[in-house]
Amino acid sequence: MQLFKQQTRRDFLRDSLAAGAAVSVMSMNELRGAETAAKPRWIIACRDAHLPETGEPDAWSAMKVMGIEGVEVSVDLAGQCSHLHGREKPYSIAKPDDVKVLGDDLKKHDLKISAFCLHNHFDENLEGELACVKMTVRAARELGVPAVRLDIVPRKIKDEKEFLEFAIKTGKQVVEVSKETDVRFGVENHGGTTNKPEFLKAMFEGVDSKHFGLTLDTANFYWFGHPLTKLYGYWEELAPYICHTHCKSIKYPESEREKQRPMGWEYGKYCCPVYEGDIDFKRLAAILRKAAYKGDLCVENESLGRFPKEQRREILIKEAAFLRKIAEGA
Repeated sequence: MQLFKQQTRRDFLRDSLAAGAAVSVMSMNELRGAETAAKPRWIIACRDAHLPETGEPDAWSAMKVMGIEGVEVSVDLAGQCSHLHGREKPYSIAKPDDVKVLGDDLKKHDLKISAFCLHNHFDENLEGELACVKMTVRAARELGVPAVRLDIVPRKIKDEKEFLEFAIKTGKQVVEVSKETDVRFGVENHGGTTNKPEFLKAMFEGVDSKHFGLTLDTANFYWFGHPLTKLYGYWEELAPYICHTHCKSIKYPESEREKQRPMGWEYGKYCCPVYEGDIDFKRLAAILRKAAYKGDLCVENESLGRFPKEQRREILIKEAAFLRKIAEGA
């Protein structure tokens, strides 16, 4: 009888330890799951115009060398994607057959377009630009591209109040094109007017659509002249609208970082790779995670021209690796 009791206790102890281990494994898995949910893995991408700087013969091999899975593809009014280098006949999204060719090559190389990029002149050519938007949305839907970068800046209209009214009206027309899709439009904070957070917010509120938001250029508010510490507050305020990014940086002298500087002050001298600049990309990631951001971190480097050609490949590779660590919470 005593032996039976001892065996039972041993069995009980063994079973308890096993159950405890199972609970521990479950807890660890739950923790990992929670951590994954808290730190989404964003696509690391690059602007297509930078890819030839790797020295690779085509865009796809350049992306592989950089270790990225996404690319932002520029599209002109005719639908050509001429910056996707390495093809005798440029890629295009003008016709369904053209879209299929591009889609087949994306599948072949297991790569993605994280955004299309349009360089719009809405207040000079509204009808033509809206036709281009419609064409781009059609291709985006077919290829699974989640975002389209827009340029809404005043070229012809000079009065800011008048331009805000025009921008809201244009935004609503753009949204009408995409209402049956999941494609989102991201107006870049670019140039003078759209680097004013108050203008952006008024425009987004006026359009009032989940399809119409922001391509956040991480350096452009800083380029505009806003003090460094103000950037993060602007990002937080605008975070719900962000659907795409241009990741770049500036390294100003310490004495200039918290000043309100003239627009574009010494940008050519102080623009730099993302891993060298003043901008805190870990803070960016925290802000984006809080807003449940699901887009990309896209390399844009306007300082490459300052470096010898033989160094540019490694700079781009290093920038992509830096952003990957940011995306993964390192």
